[in-house]
Amino acid sequence: EVGYLINCFTHHIYSENVCPHSGSLWTNLKNKLRGQYGLFYQPQGSLPKLEFRYLNCTCCWRSRIPVAGFETLNDTLSSSTTPCDDNKSLDAYYTSEQRGVILQLLNNAAESELAAVKLLRGRKSVNIVEYRTRNGPFKNLESVTNVPLLKHKSAVIVFNSILNPPEKKEKRKVKIQLAKFIRPEVERTWLEEANSIVSIVCGVNKIAWAHMDRGMNVLEWKHEDCHNFLKGTYMASAYLDDISSVVSHLPTADFFVVEKTSISLQNTALYPVMAHMRTVEAMLFALLEPRYTQPDNTAPPKVLNMMRTAVGRHFGLMVGDSRTSGAQAMQQMMTESVTQKIPRVTFPHNLLVKYRNSFQMGGRSRGEELCDAMLQAVAFYELLSESS
Repeated sequence: EVGYLINCFTHHIYSENVCPHSGSLWTNLKNKLRGQYGLFYQPQGSLPKLEFRYLNCTCCWRSRIPVAGFETLNDTLSSSTTPCDDNKSLDAYYTSEQRGVILQLLNNAAESELAAVKLLRGRKSVNIVEYRTRNGPFKNLESVTNVPLLKHKSAVIVFNSILNPPEKKEKRKVKIQLAKFIRPEVERTWLEEANSIVSIVCGVNKIAWAHMDRGMNVLEWKHEDCHNFLKGTYMASAYLDDISSVVSHLPTADFFVVEKTSISLQNTALYPVMAHMRTVEAMLFALLEPRYTQPDNTAPPKVLNMMRTAVGRHFGLMVGDSRTSGAQAMQQMMTESVTQKIPRVTFPHNLLVKYRNSFQMGGRSRGEELCDAMLQAVAFYELLSESS
């Protein structure tokens, strides 16, 4: 009952004498609306007499619908979109300069440019291009409403968006930042001032390291067997003996970069390997950090983690979430060290001779940990240079 009568109300029927269906129903509705909690409730002597105001129809922006004259509605009306008059076309609400700007864009912009305008993304921009192709350029703003899906309401929003485009935010070029794969975080200045690093990679039965300076010169490159790894129940004392032996042979450097593996927890078959890697990693941190930590609290940590996947992405070794062997990249860098005047990495002659057959393709390479340690050192400096 109430819904029907409100519908009559929005079509300018506000009298029980002109309601074509039921004057008594309308009388009842007016009484309800004028009740204590109704829309037209007016305490005695507190508010001026209510007046009718008009809102533009949101479908065509031409028809007018009466509403009660509350201050909130007045405020809404004063800030509403350009009003519509039955006797005026859309062109009448814009200056000649504004019409020129709007028509210039609508008649000349490509589909991708039109899609950047508010409400024109998708089918509307396609419809504009098709309309121009069939009928020629738009001669006035009113003709834009002939485009499918662009009626008066949408057209006004489009015109205003063209005249007042939103501010474009500058898109920053996304580069891989060192902080994404180095933990704990270290100020860039400390990393850039480092004279050398030792890159450390742990395998299932050995630990390899590569000592490299920031000039991309290999200073030392070794691996050491650890016979107690993955034996029995991970005896801490046995692990400590092997890892302490390795640490005692490591050269002095500004930073020690330990590989951080990314073994999925969903693969339960790899739990023993994951526990092994975490044990070795924790012992390396414990043994290396106190040895080189300075008493100054502002000094950065000396032992860092580097994500294995970040190194894989840098050298293009990732296939999905898995990393393939870097033996081919390692062979290429060793060859370039001999054949090119300015190689990517400079290897001492004795190391080239020593490891020239350690990275043969086919089968599991004997030097996989050596390869990974060197690739990690190279990626560290190159990613640091790229992100600066």
